[in-house]
Amino acid sequence: MENYGFYKVAAAIPEVRVADCMFNIGEIKKIIFDAFDKGVKMLCFPELSLTAYSCGDLFFQKTLVREAEQGLINLLDDTAHLPVCFIVGAPVEYNSKLYNCAVVCFCGHILGIVPKVFLPNYSEFYEKRWFSPSPLHEVVEDVKYAGEYVPFGNKLLFKFDDYKFAVEICEDLWSVIPPSSSHALAGAQLIFNLSASDELIGKRQYVKSLITQQSARCHSAYVYASAGFGESTTDVVYAGNAYIHENGKLLAESKRFQFNEQLVIGDVDLELLKAERMKNTSFIDKFGVEGYKEITVSSVWKNETPEELSRFISPTPFIPLADNYSESCEEIFSIQIAGLAKRLLHSSMKSLILGVSGGLDSTLALLVCVKTADKMGLSREKICGVTMPGFGTTKRTHSNALRLMQLLGISVKEISITAACKQHFRDIGHDPSVCDITYENSQARERTQILMDLANQIDALVVGTGDMSELALGWTTYNGDQMSMYGVNAGIPKTLVRHLVQWVAENQMEDAARETLLDIISTPVSPELLPTDDNGKMTQFTENLVGPYELHDFFLFYTLRYGFSPLKIYFLACQAFKNSHEKVDILKWMEVFFRRFFSQQFKRSCMPDGVKIGSVNLSPRGDWRMPSDACVNLWLQEIASAKAFTIL
Repeated sequence: MENYGFYKVAAAIPEVRVADCMFNIGEIKKIIFDAFDKGVKMLCFPELSLTAYSCGDLFFQKTLVREAEQGLINLLDDTAHLPVCFIVGAPVEYNSKLYNCAVVCFCGHILGIVPKVFLPNYSEFYEKRWFSPSPLHEVVEDVKYAGEYVPFGNKLLFKFDDYKFAVEICEDLWSVIPPSSSHALAGAQLIFNLSASDELIGKRQYVKSLITQQSARCHSAYVYASAGFGESTTDVVYAGNAYIHENGKLLAESKRFQFNEQLVIGDVDLELLKAERMKNTSFIDKFGVEGYKEITVSSVWKNETPEELSRFISPTPFIPLADNYSESCEEIFSIQIAGLAKRLLHSSMKSLILGVSGGLDSTLALLVCVKTADKMGLSREKICGVTMPGFGTTKRTHSNALRLMQLLGISVKEISITAACKQHFRDIGHDPSVCDITYENSQARERTQILMDLANQIDALVVGTGDMSELALGWTTYNGDQMSMYGVNAGIPKTLVRHLVQWVAENQMEDAARETLLDIISTPVSPELLPTDDNGKMTQFTENLVGPYELHDFFLFYTLRYGFSPLKIYFLACQAFKNSHEKVDILKWMEVFFRRFFSQQFKRSCMPDGVKIGSVNLSPRGDWRMPSDACVNLWLQEIASAKAFTIL
């Protein structure tokens, strides 16, 4: 299997004894072996983990410093056969000065030593009593340590496969300009931090916020390991905090105040970080990255992607997370309202008009119109909702459309398109019993013509109702529902539309309107362009024809947001939908997605203005500039290879 950029990394919190190097080495060794058994490729231990951080003036003792060095030699010998890169903290003497260092080790050798840059010397910290800061903030000549001559300095980059990592130590993260900022600009996608931060009330959340911001700002993965049980409690306590972040998101964390060792593991996606940096111009102009020395880590391991990732892959990447769900829904809805309000003011039009079908998309657009009018101090009667029943309109959607418009207090028009479409069929010589694409699209275009002409009559802005998922698939009639004067849902994927309507129903509607909205949410998605059955029931179901929207939105997100290959998207989808979709079905609908996405770009190339909501958008004026005649063959070839692999 291809790796896809996933690497299993870990932050280790061993039990320590103050100034007992042999005990500490033994605990570290146990964790390294455990990490190897669990497939970890790289892990870091806390600051000064060979000696314990809280040794105080014992750092002046040659016996302690020498024993830490000898202990590391033994550790290197005992782990030489393990293809695990580990980083331990040690006091290192150089030029008659003592440095607080991170020692990077791999396969029995030291790859480099990174001294701490910023030494805290305030409150309970007084590191400058024992240690010197990193000399000149750059790599100096090799130093002899643990029997080897190795690079020494804070501008060391460690290269493995196509990626790089770097190291900073505790207070470095708290500084005005953390060294990891320069490391990231120099090319490090992965940052390790060896820390010994004592526990104070409220401090944990502050540390997490620092790591969250730094990993997001640097578009990096950030592995943080802080000292825990066994450190001296003469004046302070160490809780054993460990975190793995990726681009501002927490992947894994430790439990606090544990009496046993902990190994916190996470699968970081370094390919994702590369994709982020390709779009970020801050990584094009690299200021202040001179003087770095690059050290290659021999990839003796075969780094295959495991069948199961330790990280959670959300099947709904567009849906806000639970901890800020309501706040995010309100923000999205407010962005839609603000976009429409500006367009209405700028156009100097007096009212809004939209088609209301009783389906999800037109319902969300109607709710946006209503709240826009309320915010602008306009009468809701200035909103004209038009229901236009046709050959496939069901009683359920028709009655829901009328009922919702009445409950919301807008102006209501009902114009049947049946007679007009029949006349059109006669005009163009089409047999109305042939329910083909001409039959379907004629209805969509008739509805758009009605809305545009009515808009001219009442000086109104035609509000588009189509969503981003339909634009991605081209599931929209060219010069029909594809056209409007402003598309309020253009940046909203189908999976998110449902959540927004439900949020409005639960938070901003009275009982009767809420009841109607909930029934609309439970109605199957359909354009209702084909005739109903003998019982007046719906016969056309969108997701039976083009596939589940939850899959298409997943494909859309990872294709546009990160530029992932179909093979990687397939791998992620198998993780995300393992309990809901078979692998063969994922591949089937992925092929449909890419075929339609490429062939239907011409509809997006001339799409109307519409408000951008998130990091993924299809507007040709901003986020997605794709030739309308681009070839899809490369993507389909990858899908074919995945099909062959799945069958085998």
